[in-house]
Amino acid sequence: MIYPKNVQIYKYQQGFNLEQGGHLVELEIAYHTFGTLNAAKDNVVWVFHALTANSDPTDWWQGVVGDNTLVNPDKHFIVCANVLGSFYGTTNPRSINPTTGLAYGIEFPSFTVRDVVQVHHLLRQHLGISTVMMGLGGSFGGHQALEFALAAPNVLKSLVLLATSARETAWSIAIHEAQRMALETDATWQEDSPSAGSMGLKTARALGLISYRTINAYIQTQTDDTPKLDQHRAASYVRYQGEKLAQRFHAHCYWHLSKCLDTHHIGRDRAPVETVLANLNIPVSVIGITSDLLIPVSEQQFLTRHLPKSVYYEIDSKFGHDGFLIEVSQINTILEEHFKRLRANY
Repeated sequence: MIYPKNVQIYKYQQGFNLEQGGHLVELEIAYHTFGTLNAAKDNVVWVFHALTANSDPTDWWQGVVGDNTLVNPDKHFIVCANVLGSFYGTTNPRSINPTTGLAYGIEFPSFTVRDVVQVHHLLRQHLGISTVMMGLGGSFGGHQALEFALAAPNVLKSLVLLATSARETAWSIAIHEAQRMALETDATWQEDSPSAGSMGLKTARALGLISYRTINAYIQTQTDDTPKLDQHRAASYVRYQGEKLAQRFHAHCYWHLSKCLDTHHIGRDRAPVETVLANLNIPVSVIGITSDLLIPVSEQQFLTRHLPKSVYYEIDSKFGHDGFLIEVSQINTILEEHFKRLRANY
């Protein structure tokens, strides 16, 4: 397990029941905070991270969160919690099961996006936060932000959603299953070791990268300068990215988190998705990325049609889904508009 710099840990020891019937005897929640909660306790910005990120958005979202940005600790009390099942400090498959004294491993109980969000709300209550001015998240972070708003009505006052959807599409689920199949071809993937499944994880990451970027982005950045018979730049790139992930993450966590992604559906056991969205009566800025292959703009346009106080924006990017992490200038322009709306309404 990796603990990012300046991470804080909240130990919740009352037991935690999971939506699919599993149970965790205790929880450790890794999180970061920046800035100070003001006297009115109304300056909280909650940042929700994506699949393999950590709880320090000033590390992976530089220019959007941190000093001298619109979401900054001089004005806001910024909170970001590492998700359940992640390798960055919150209870996960590599944590020690207090019942057995061994790592949970691949037998870690199944969890959903709603379980992830319930863990966030445990931390929120621990921090004494009753109002969150803005929730901000892209991709899986956007899934969490939607569920966070629905799980505790009247807590979240506004949302900024990037490259996300109301439910996981069949396209995304198929990609996740292909990645899990790659993990499962690694003969070591179920072993109890720090490197279990590392080769499968590299392959799974390479598969994911095909949907994170675009055809044109690969052609523009990974085309060889001269004809080759082997050692092509594009091949080296996906191998390098797979190696990087294997050095900082664990196959068991990746497998379980991808299963968690598949559970995302805000209408499940509630009402039709359109009805659920119509009842979310807070200002929402919805951001799509023109070139996104993984969660295309049609998904954000659907959100905008059914969220009563939403405004739709599109980011033009050659980087596809990854544009929500890269297109800082365009994101900041939209964030500035969002803050203007909040000032006008409140």
